[in-house]
Amino acid sequence: MTNQPLKAICLLSGGLDSATSAAIARERGFDVYALSFDYGQRHRKELESAERVAQAIGAAKHIVVRFSLREWGGSALTDDIAVPENRDEQEMSAAIPVTYVPARNTIFLSFALGWAETIGATHIFIGVNQLDYSGYPDCRQEFLDAFTATANLATKAGVEGQRFEIEAPLVQMSKADIIKEGVRLGVDYGLTWSCYSGSERPCGVCDSCILRAKGFQQAKMADPLL
Repeated sequence: MTNQPLKAICLLSGGLDSATSAAIARERGFDVYALSFDYGQRHRKELESAERVAQAIGAAKHIVVRFSLREWGGSALTDDIAVPENRDEQEMSAAIPVTYVPARNTIFLSFALGWAETIGATHIFIGVNQLDYSGYPDCRQEFLDAFTATANLATKAGVEGQRFEIEAPLVQMSKADIIKEGVRLGVDYGLTWSCYSGSERPCGVCDSCILRAKGFQQAKMADPLL
């Protein structure tokens, strides 16, 4: 009997972190099943990047799930709310920013869990990290632990003894270390998109652009998008 390949669902936004997380899954021997979301975000350009990254890492399959969180808004990414600009790290960490999308990672991981159970995948990779993050509560290890418990309580597979693991390999890494790891793994960051703006070039002034620039600077590398 031949061994079945290990399968992992990898949440793939098209950004720097998710691309690195998926590359780590691939290095660990998983067949990557990439999952992206068109949820009404203002920066839908990231979906073009997600498609390119999925192809570059050799994903076994890439699905884009479409639904609209603009139905209720509540975020600068899904509503007519201005994206903060030119903030320093102290300002970013002072409060949960308006770019937080209500329950987004809970929603995304729920979709990933459904696909994982369907195809027999036991691992779900998500590229969150809580060191260089913008104050999002659903990027913390406490949240990931809670969702893991839920995944194993709320599914047929979990009840029957197949344990699901939510993998967040970047959760304790700085942005600079993430970039170094991605370069080691051959990630082409020129394919990725981090900016909250929907324009053709990175704005350079939103929180995500600022954190990305800091990461490349500290890693002593040039950002291939600039």
